[in-house]
Amino acid sequence: MNKYKVMYKWPGPRVKFSAEALLCHPQDHVKISVMEITDFPFNTSDLEGYLPQEDITTKAGPWGICAVVSPEGSLKSSQLGREIDDHNAVERFNGAPTVKFQQDVGTKTTICLVNSQLVTTEAGFLKDSLYNEGILSVWDPSVYHSDIPKWYRNPDYSYFNNFKSYRKLHLHQPFYILKPQMPWELWDIIQEISSEQIQPNSPSSGMLGIIIMMSLCDLVVIYEFLPSKRKTNVCNYYQVFRQYLHNGHLPPTPL
Repeated sequence: MNKYKVMYKWPGPRVKFSAEALLCHPQDHVKISVMEITDFPFNTSDLEGYLPQEDITTKAGPWGICAVVSPEGSLKSSQLGREIDDHNAVERFNGAPTVKFQQDVGTKTTICLVNSQLVTTEAGFLKDSLYNEGILSVWDPSVYHSDIPKWYRNPDYSYFNNFKSYRKLHLHQPFYILKPQMPWELWDIIQEISSEQIQPNSPSSGMLGIIIMMSLCDLVVIYEFLPSKRKTNVCNYYQVFRQYLHNGHLPPTPL
């Protein structure tokens, strides 16, 4: 299945990158790219005035040491909260809560990356204080390397009405929209450095979040993106039931 109409001619395995090159290559080729007030259709009467006036790089960073915190169930009982909060900036995903979990995940939220499915379907998104912490950014999967007008006509989730409603309620809350090209720029790089063909699906929120923080921070510490010794069948640390991960373009966790 090729839902996003990916057209990439995979040339086969490339020369192996060193560990340092693997870190630098994505950072050098994928930059934070958010909608600007001059981008069509966000410069039209229907959407004009809803985007932040300032670019995200004027609001965020540069920071020293940053934490990217997954919502993985293995963070439960980790006692990492104080360590996480000691970072200059902390990124979280899809409104993963800190209240009642401070000892394990900390309290600080500097950036929160959410997917369009949450903005569209989460009943509490507009008024829950959970979504008023830090700098919000939303992303939506598009057709492979789609331009902005084409993506806007056919988004994966049409969240624009909720975006406008949120901005009306929280005018001073920074809320940015990632350009649809950015996830596919990252996908191209991941495919380029991979030893085999990868699935033609947009990268995850987690991978996008890592790249965002690599652009804003001197050093990025990533929590529980790879399994630790605290293995668990619980999908997210804030769940009281077991929900197993499944394959798909938008999994139940934000990673």
